Amino acid sequence: MIPAAHRHAATPRALLMLGVSLLAAACSTVGGATPVPTSGTVSETAACPTSQPEPLPTGEARTVTIDTDKGSIAIKIEADLSPIAAGNFVALAGCGFYEGVVFHRVVPGFVIQGGDPTGTGGGGPGYEIQDETVTATYSRGTVAMARTSLPNSVGSQFFIVLDDAARSALASANTYQIIGTVAAGMDAVDAIAAAADAENPSNPVVMSKVSVSNP
Repeated sequence: MIPAAHRHAATPRALLMLGVSLLAAACSTVGGATPVPTSGTVSETAACPTSQPEPLPTGEARTVTIDTDKGSIAIKIEADLSPIAAGNFVALAGCGFYEGVVFHRVVPGFVIQGGDPTGTGGGGPGYEIQDETVTATYSRGTVAMARTSLPNSVGSQFFIVLDDAARSALASANTYQIIGTVAAGMDAVDAIAAAADAENPSNPVVMSKVSVSNP
């Protein structure tokens, strides 16, 4: 991690490389799973998964909409990118897991990251999911799952790429499962990034409502 005294002097490249090492996920437990629905809008009263949910079926897609006080972000989630990670994200979004959770990390020109219920960067849903091969390309608007350097360490944390310039740093690891793309609301993503006063904002933006629907 960049020492506090040097954080503002870091180069964009240093921030990009820092982002690869700091993308974090959660720890695991054992429990049951919530199947991913195949139609309609997911009920926010559905039980949240306690272990890896069912993959999103091949060829299917969902729209996950995140409402914040900076605007709404509509994300197209595609099963064919990473079915396990996509199913996990949709299940957590559909059960209300992300509501009230903040974007706890912002690296300008790199990513905004959220999905940790503790807001510290070290929390998650209480389980982890299997890794998948990354076959798509990271670019502005890409949505992918955060993780540690350990295998199968993805939980609930995710990030949205702010700039195409982040591609090389992310691709150097190429382990962050891509689940979709921002279909609308990159202005809100940019506003979240612009509002941050530090990498871990003192007043982070909250996901006030998160809903899932078919495209």
